[in-house]
Amino acid sequence: MTASTSTSTGSTRPIGAGEPFAGSRTSDFKIWWREVDRVLLLLVLLLVAIGAAAVAAASPATARRLSTSEVTLPDLYFYWAHMRWLVVGLAVMLGASFLSRDNARRVGVLLAVAMIGALMLVPLIGHEVNGAKRWIKFGIGFQPSEFLKPGFAILLAWVLSWRLRDPNLPVLAVVSAVAALVGVLLMLQPNLGATILFGGVWFVLVMLSGVSFKKIAGLVVGSVAGVVAAYFFYGNARNRIDAFFGGGTAFDHVDLAERTLLSGGWTGAGFWLGEQKMRLPEAHTDYIFSVIGEEFGLIWCALIVVVYLAIIGRALVRLADEENLFALLAAAGLTAQIGGQAFINIMVNLQLFPSKGMTLPLVSYGGSSTIAVCLTVGLLLAMTRRNPFLTRETPGIAGFASNKEPPR
Repeated sequence: MTASTSTSTGSTRPIGAGEPFAGSRTSDFKIWWREVDRVLLLLVLLLVAIGAAAVAAASPATARRLSTSEVTLPDLYFYWAHMRWLVVGLAVMLGASFLSRDNARRVGVLLAVAMIGALMLVPLIGHEVNGAKRWIKFGIGFQPSEFLKPGFAILLAWVLSWRLRDPNLPVLAVVSAVAALVGVLLMLQPNLGATILFGGVWFVLVMLSGVSFKKIAGLVVGSVAGVVAAYFFYGNARNRIDAFFGGGTAFDHVDLAERTLLSGGWTGAGFWLGEQKMRLPEAHTDYIFSVIGEEFGLIWCALIVVVYLAIIGRALVRLADEENLFALLAAAGLTAQIGGQAFINIMVNLQLFPSKGMTLPLVSYGGSSTIAVCLTVGLLLAMTRRNPFLTRETPGIAGFASNKEPPR
């Protein structure tokens, strides 16, 4: 008896006994290749390649700083570690990009719930590094906040999309409560930078969901009031802001990062010829943008900024006529996560923002953070895949953002 399977045109064909799933896998890949945004994928891979070169340039600075009289780390220690994590991260990214939107939604929601639960455990069993308790270690350490980033955007997008089923559902109150809970858990670590990033994603999604301008103004006033309250009642935020404006250890690091960034001029000192980088703390993570400026020049820094802007712009172009409200909001939130984190990191290196301890996505060295950002990109690729059989629900990002009816 011969089995059969459906083709993309609706007809059936027999499956050979020797390779029962080969045709299906080939068909899935062809569908993925037709639907995935290849321009966006190419831009991401370009940024990954630039990041690999940047970590190779920054690795000696961190390796020598962390070497002791007993243990001497090879100059390329962090580069090879980064490449191993990058292989895993790229596999995760491609795997996530194969997900259907429904499965991507399920993964994102489950991830968000799991990571919010993990954030609740951080104050109890978390591992402290440099004065902040952000890590959980079970054999291998990870930051729940890093893996929460893609899940947070998808969870909020899913809740906001409920308004299509019932406009009376209190979706704005629900997503605001989730964002507030995440903010409180992050401030307990403390992690002010991540709190600002998550707050920015929440604001972008609420704005795109059609909330009235009156409520947007209220959200802006509330956000400013929250920052002021954090300054007066939250020591870590006050110290960061005071250090930025008045000098101090954190400010010294940012000042050194800026001087390192500018020391290479337009064309750079040359690969492995930078000297200022040797004094940088976290040269391979937080301040890798400054290392790029010293060794490769400001031209390459500008190119990186252009690539980030191209990724954001490409994602928005892809959403311009998106039919599905959930996919529109989820992709916009994921894009805001990547772009917002890159913006904060670059501003810190330019001494335009207080030090936040935030990596440059797809460029900085990272273990679990590299996997998390690759997962974010993979879910973005899944959300921006174009399915010709989708039914139209919204007029696209431009039309829906102009809707004045607020979610309740």
